[in-house]
Parts: sequence; structure tokens; C-alpha cells
Amino acid sequence: MDRQGATLLDRGQDEPAPEAAPRRRWRPSRAMLLVAAALAVMLVGVLAFALTRGPETPPITRADVDKAVQNGIADAQKKARQAPPDAAAAYRVIAPSIVVISTTGSGAKGAERGTGAGVVVSKDGTILTALHVVEDADTITVRFADGTQSSAEVKEATKANDTASLTPDRLPQVVVPAVLGGGTQVGDDVFAVGHPLGLADSLSAGVVSALDRSIKVSASRTLEGLIQFDAAVNPGNSGGPLLNRDGQVVGIVTGLANPSEQNFFVGIGFAVPIASAGGSAGAPEQ
Repeated sequence: MDRQGATLLDRGQDEPAPEAAPRRRWRPSRAMLLVAAALAVMLVGVLAFALTRGPETPPITRADVDKAVQNGIADAQKKARQAPPDAAAAYRVIAPSIVVISTTGSGAKGAERGTGAGVVVSKDGTILTALHVVEDADTITVRFADGTQSSAEVKEATKANDTASLTPDRLPQVVVPAVLGGGTQVGDDVFAVGHPLGLADSLSAGVVSALDRSIKVSASRTLEGLIQFDAAVNPGNSGGPLLNRDGQVVGIVTGLANPSEQNFFVGIGFAVPIASAGGSAGAPEQ
């Protein structure tokens, strides 16, 4: 496991060593999968017809097969054009579960405010986020997707992987928990949703660029086993979900590589795998 300097999206740390860019694993697009499925169905249908046709039915010609295949391809391409892109589909799935988290605390210059992201992960309204978003906060306020606002308190905290779960005092009329996904592989498409620089409910897209990363976030603290990805994240993304193409939560965004000790994106972000982060919300191990 490589050890890198990073920031938890709100402060700078050590400079990371350069890494060789990993090779992206090829995955078929949705359109290609639809075309392949259509061809398979058409060929099975042609074969079944050939085996069951009666003596009065004229034999199937090469032209019949070619026409059937072309019709199948055309139908599959039409469905692919009508289907939403992966990013749009993932965003629609997660949008009802996204939470804006606002905190206040006593700093050296008096009251300080911070903003982060969270995601509803259970029917009782439990919110999963990054611990550093709410750690040492005097007050925590959450705003659900329907506009409902509530104060909240930390229910569970796991400093080892920078995750925490929150219990809100008030719930929206309809609670929509996110679906937790499985593991990821290098090259998988991923999407980060959060509130970077105060721009609420923003989505960015990228791929998993490495797994099992370790990053040093302070002189005495290192986070391990992280997902490395290249979807853009900035302050305000902390605690937000990292999604797969189906809109399932595969990680909780925790930080970014920070060679210049400035809180802006340089191409590398990090997330706690949901198998680890979910424990803070009482989710079973995956």
C-alpha cells in the first residue's frame, strides 16, 4: 500500500509522491450491451422458428436472417439512444437521499461555519458522512432533498476511517435511503455527488484509478484501504457518496491529494469503501 499526503477537503497536508497512471479496464457501454442482447434474442428466435416451422412454411433464407439481425440492431440502437446516460441515471437514483450538512464551531476567530455532504442510508433517517465534517462541531444542521431542515447529533463515529453517522431530530415526510453497493475495481465508472464550494447537489464523473490506498492526513494519522478516483471533488464534497453506474453507494468521499497544500482538486480523490464506512451507520459488513 502506498502512503500519500492528502487533505480532508478542508486543510492541506504532505505532498504525495507521483504515481504511474493505472490502465483503465475496458467495459462495454450500455448501447453495446443492448445490441448484443438484441442479436442474441433475434438469433434464438430465428433458430426456434427454423426448428418448429411446418412443411407448408417456406424455408428461411440468408436474406431473412440478415433482415432480422438488422432490425434487431436498429431496435437496440433506438433503445440505447432513448436510455439516459449512466451519470444521469445514477444521479436520479441518489438525488432523494443526498443531504446538505452545515456546522458551527468555536474557532480562533470566533464562530466558524462549515459545509459538507451526507447520504441517508436507512429508513430511520440515519445519515452517513465523513467524521471530519462534523467533528468538534457545536451545532449540526442537515437539509434533506425535499428541503426539510433539522438539527442532528453524532450517533456513531469511527476515526480510523473518518466516517460518522448522524441522527436527525426531524425527518422528511418520505425518507428515501440510498442503496449500498458492493466493491469496485480499477477502471470502474464512478460518480461523486456533493456540494463543492457551496454549489449544492453537484455531480462529477470519473473512474476508479487505484484501490487500497493509504494517505497521511496529519503527522499522527493515516487513513488506509481507500478508493482512489479521478472524479472532481473539492471542499463541500466531504461526506458525500461515491456511486457506481447503478447509483449505488460504493464509498464515502473523504479527501483529495494535495501536493500544493491548497484545497482544490488536482486529479486525485479518495473515498472510504462502503464496506468499511457502512459500519458507522450500523450496516452489515459486505
